[in-house]
Amino acid sequence: MTEWAKAQGIHPQTARRWFREGTMPVPAMRVGPRTILVNVEANQAVGVVGGVGLYARVSSYDQKADLERQTTRLVEWAAKAAHRVVRVESEVASGMNGSRAKVRRLLADPSVTTVVVEHKDRLGRMNVELVEAALAAHGRRLVILDEGEVEDDLVRDMTEVLTSFCARLYGRRSARNRAQKALEAAAE
Repeated sequence: MTEWAKAQGIHPQTARRWFREGTMPVPAMRVGPRTILVNVEANQAVGVVGGVGLYARVSSYDQKADLERQTTRLVEWAAKAAHRVVRVESEVASGMNGSRAKVRRLLADPSVTTVVVEHKDRLGRMNVELVEAALAAHGRRLVILDEGEVEDDLVRDMTEVLTSFCARLYGRRSARNRAQKALEAAAE
């Protein structure tokens, strides 16, 4: 199990906890008192060139539990779809910050042909379309698992602009909350 966990970019303790809880994304069975055998074939894709890179992000340390849930959902999705995961990155950083080390490392890895995020705003607050275009120019792609959170393009664009302005005026940490309050005030 330790080898499988490291190959998937997951900490071995997390994999052991998933096994105890019965939430392993691939079949596994105990074959000894300290040995757990993972069915590796169940997690390998047939005919997939390259591999999948999973990315999860939250804005602040008080959302650390959500970061683990995001990572778990991404790993489970990849296992169910039988994709070969070559990198899993998760970090606590602002979506407005363009110099996030882990997402840069993920995007720079040539073995990652598909970048998977749960929500579009997890990759960045603005200009995700530019990242998607840059990936496509190199024969790679971006997969967003849950695109249902966008209600209206105009509302989304206005929120992004207000978030950007508020980030510069008030600081990056509270920018989204202030932008949301500004939108609510404008609606009233």
